[in-house]
Amino acid sequence: MGNWTLDVAEKVGVLSFTRPPRNWMDLASMTELAEALGELGQRTDDVTVVMLTGGVDGYFIAHADLDDLALFAKGEAPPGDPGAWGTALGLLASMPQPTVAAIDGQAWGGGCETALACSMRVGSERAHLGQPEVSVGIIPGAGGTQRLPRLVGPAVGIELVTSGRIVGAEEALRIGLLNAVLPTEGFVAAAREWCGRIARWSPAAVFAAKQAVVEGLALPLADGLGLEGRMFAHLNASDDARSRNAAVARPT
Repeated sequence: MGNWTLDVAEKVGVLSFTRPPRNWMDLASMTELAEALGELGQRTDDVTVVMLTGGVDGYFIAHADLDDLALFAKGEAPPGDPGAWGTALGLLASMPQPTVAAIDGQAWGGGCETALACSMRVGSERAHLGQPEVSVGIIPGAGGTQRLPRLVGPAVGIELVTSGRIVGAEEALRIGLLNAVLPTEGFVAAAREWCGRIARWSPAAVFAAKQAVVEGLALPLADGLGLEGRMFAHLNASDDARSRNAAVARPT
C-alpha cells in the first residue's frame, strides 16, 4: 500500500501513514488512502471502526506536501488522482464505519483537515492541531473553513482559521476538537483500545448510529427524527436485536 499500512484486529482497522521524515501528505499518498478507505468500507463483516494514525514519531499528518502545493499553484498536477483529497475525506465522513483520527504529535493544515473529516478524534498529550494556511498567504483548501467551525462553533472556528494559531491537546479537548486525550506512552495501543469500546457492539447498530447522526445533521430536526425513527424500527425488528435484548438481565 505504499506509505499506508493496514492492521485489523478485534474489528478495528488501523491505517498508519509513514512518510519520513515529517509525514507530509502528498497527492499520491492521499490517492492510496482513498483506495484503502473504499476497500475498508466494503469490509463490514470484520471491520467496525477505522482508525487513522501516523507512523513517524511525533506526527499524525504534518501538512499537505509543500511540493504538491507549489505545483498546484503553477497549474500543474503532481502524481496521483487530482480528486483524491475530496474523495478520501468524503469517505471518512460517509463510509459505514465510524472513523477515528488518532493524533500523536503534529496535525496541521491538511493533517488537521484529515482529522476533521473523521467521525471522532483522540490525541496524545503532545498532540497539536491547527490551520496555519493564512501565514503563507492562503486559506485551508480541504474543508478546514467548513468542518472546523461546525465542530467547535463559528467564533472559535473563525479565530483559528484567521489567526493560524496552533492549539495543544488540552485546549483541543476543551473546545471539542478532540474527544479524548490519552497518554503519549503507548498511545497507539490506548487509541486502539478506545476504538474498541465502539467496535465491541453490533456492527449494524454502530453503522446505523453513525448514519443517523451524519445524515440527520444535514436535515431539519423533524426530518432527522423521522430518519432516526425509521432506522430504529428496522433494527429493532432484526433477529440480532431481539436476541441481544433477550439476553439482557432484567430486575426480578
